[in-house]
Amino acid sequence: MFVTSGSARLAVDVTGDAAGPPVLMLHAGVADRRSWAPLTRALGSGVRSIAVDRRGFGQTAYEPEPHSHVDDTVAVLDALGVDPAAVVGASMGGRLAFDLALAHPDRVSALVLVGAGVRGRPELAPMTEAVRALSDAIDAAEDAGALDEVNRLEAHVWLDGPEAPEGRVTGPVRDLFLDMNGIALAAADPGPVTELPSAWDRLEKIDVPALVLVGDLDLPDVMACAEVLGERLRDAEVRHLARTAHLPHMEPHPDCLGLITDFLAAHH
Repeated sequence: MFVTSGSARLAVDVTGDAAGPPVLMLHAGVADRRSWAPLTRALGSGVRSIAVDRRGFGQTAYEPEPHSHVDDTVAVLDALGVDPAAVVGASMGGRLAFDLALAHPDRVSALVLVGAGVRGRPELAPMTEAVRALSDAIDAAEDAGALDEVNRLEAHVWLDGPEAPEGRVTGPVRDLFLDMNGIALAAADPGPVTELPSAWDRLEKIDVPALVLVGDLDLPDVMACAEVLGERLRDAEVRHLARTAHLPHMEPHPDCLGLITDFLAAHH
């Protein structure tokens, strides 16, 4: 289905029982709503799973205009009559989950944060040599307009993990990553995004239960962020996932899916 917000037609997948507890899924910046398929299956038909493509990702259509990802997300919740929802956010989707919880606390009942970003977060850990080398290679490929090479390198960073061998994750999962990120890399500019205040300075205001997940092959900075979230959020549990990187729900990592389903069953 599609939900209108401004000029955008936001692509939304809704599965499960319409009367079941709603779970809103917000994808990473190298993915789209398809990345949540393993979690949707794990949650089962008794949960109303809602996965959304932001502007610039997946099948969402738009014209360039000033816009707000928070407003777009609220438009989806309103269109589906959802109030509130548990929100699962990965990476940039986690950053959006924080923005939503701070701007509309009545719309969020619980948070699951997978390798989550936070608006306004400082650097918490220095780059390793491997991370710096990959970052420099990505910058060079971007400058050359070599989007396929950018996509290959970003799969190494975000899917395999920068310290893991390239190609650690293979088969349909890698193919899906390259397809999703390829769409995002080639997408037209959606226009200016509404400036929001730092969420990093307001984490203590978030008082819903939170599950913070991070893979032990993720970037050191992301792993350090997870530890701080566990300290500063009022009601948070941090769990480390072995032998996985930034997108454990995509692989899918069995502990990741189990922890999420158990947490939502207990808190939602």
